[in-house]
Amino acid sequence: MIEHCRLIEFSQMGDERGHLVIVEGNQDIPFDIKRVFYIYGSDKDVIRGRHANHKSEFVLINVAGTSKIRVDDGTNQKVYHLDRPHIGIYLPRLVWKDMYDFSKDSVLLVLASEHYDADEYIRDYDKYLEVMNK
Repeated sequence: MIEHCRLIEFSQMGDERGHLVIVEGNQDIPFDIKRVFYIYGSDKDVIRGRHANHKSEFVLINVAGTSKIRVDDGTNQKVYHLDRPHIGIYLPRLVWKDMYDFSKDSVLLVLASEHYDADEYIRDYDKYLEVMNK
C-alpha cells in the first residue's frame, strides 16, 4: 500500500507580488475534493492522525511551516518531510498515517475524497493489522 503514497509537486506561478499554487481535483490530485480541513497550533511533540480509512483518500500539504508524515501499511513504513507549500503527499485508502514534528508555524492542509464518516475510520492499530492481513 505505501508504494502508492507519493509526493506531488503542484503548479506554482509567481512574480514580484508573491506566489500562487494551484491544486485542482481530478487533475492535480487523483480524486474529487469533498472535504478540506487544516491542522495548526500543534506542538512539536504532538502526534496527529493515528488512523487509517476504509474509503477516504487524502492529499496533505504544509502550506506554512513543516511537519513529518509517517505512513504504514502494516508491513512497511515510510516517513515524508513536508517543507514546501507547493509539495503534497497523496495517501490512498487503508494507509495508516501519523502526522508529527510540527514546526511552530505549521499549517497542514488536508484535502479528502470523502465527506466525514466516523464509521470508516480505523483508529485501533491492532484492528488495522487485522484488516490488512485479511
